[in-house]
Amino acid sequence: MQKAAVELLNAIYEQDFLECSHGFRPGRSPQDAPDEVGRIICRRPISTILEADITGYFDAIVRDLLIEMIGKRVSDRSILRLIGKWINVGVIDDGRLLVSETGTGQGQVISPLLANIYLHYVLDEWFEMVVKPRLKGEAYEIRYADDFILCFQYREDAEKVMEVLTKRFAKYGLQLHPDKTRLMEFGRQALTKSEEPGGQKPVTFDFPGFTHICKRSRQGKFTIHVRTMRKRLKRSLKKMTAWCQEHRHDLVEEQQEALNRKLRGQYQYYGRSTNYRGLWQFFRSVGRIWKKWLNRQTRGNTLN
Repeated sequence: MQKAAVELLNAIYEQDFLECSHGFRPGRSPQDAPDEVGRIICRRPISTILEADITGYFDAIVRDLLIEMIGKRVSDRSILRLIGKWINVGVIDDGRLLVSETGTGQGQVISPLLANIYLHYVLDEWFEMVVKPRLKGEAYEIRYADDFILCFQYREDAEKVMEVLTKRFAKYGLQLHPDKTRLMEFGRQALTKSEEPGGQKPVTFDFPGFTHICKRSRQGKFTIHVRTMRKRLKRSLKKMTAWCQEHRHDLVEEQQEALNRKLRGQYQYYGRSTNYRGLWQFFRSVGRIWKKWLNRQTRGNTLN
C-alpha cells in the first residue's frame, strides 16, 4: 500500500519539486548532485559555501505540520488518514513498543518521499521564493535528501541566510548541527588566494558521500575534484570485513562472485574520473580483507 501511495504522490509532487532536489526522486541518479555542485561552483561566481547538517532529521519532522503540508496538494481524507497511521507507527526495541511524537519512521517505503515533501516546503520553496530575491548576489541550493549545501556569490549574503536559516528550521522542529554546519570560502577565489605566497590550502567539504576539493586542471583552469569520504570508505570496508568473516567457509568461487558484485556497486556510485585513488584503495583493501579471512578457514576447508 505504501508503494502505491508513493507512486500516486510522486505523480503530484514531481510537478512541484524544484531542480535543486536530487535524492529519492524518480529519474534521478545519485550522481546528479555532485554533478550539479561542479556545474554551479565552476561556472557561476561562487565564493562562499554554507555546508549544513540537520540533527536527526527523520526523527525530528513534526507530523502535524507534515500532514498539513500534504493537505495542500492532497484532498482525499482517506489518503491523509492512511499516511497519518503510517507515520505514527512505533518501533519495537528490545521487546518494547516505543512511540514518539515526531518523525516519519525510517525504513518505511514512504519515508524518503515524506522527508522530501517536508524539506520542499521548509527549505527549497522558501529559499527560492523568499530568500534569493532579497540577496545582493547569486545563490544556489543543492540538496540530496536531508543533506544540502547553499552556494553564494557574496559572503555577506551567506551570513544573513545562515542566521535566518536557524530560525526558519526551529519553526518546523528542526535544528542545524552546531559542529557540522559551517560557512567556508570555497571556489575560484579561494584557490587563487591559496596559490599566493603564504596562502593556506583551501578547505574541503563533504556532499553527498564525496569530499570536494578545489584544484587546477592540466590546462590550468579551476575545477573541482572529488574523493570518497573517509567516513564512507571506512564504513564500507567495515561491512566488507563483516561479510568476509561471515561467509569465509562458502565456496571460494561463490565468495568471489559476491565480492565482485559488491565492488561493482561501489564503483557505480563512487566512479568519478577524479576518484581513481579512492576506488583503487577500496579494491586493494577488500583484497587484503578477503585474503585475511580465507586464511582463517578451519583446517578442513583450507585452500590447496
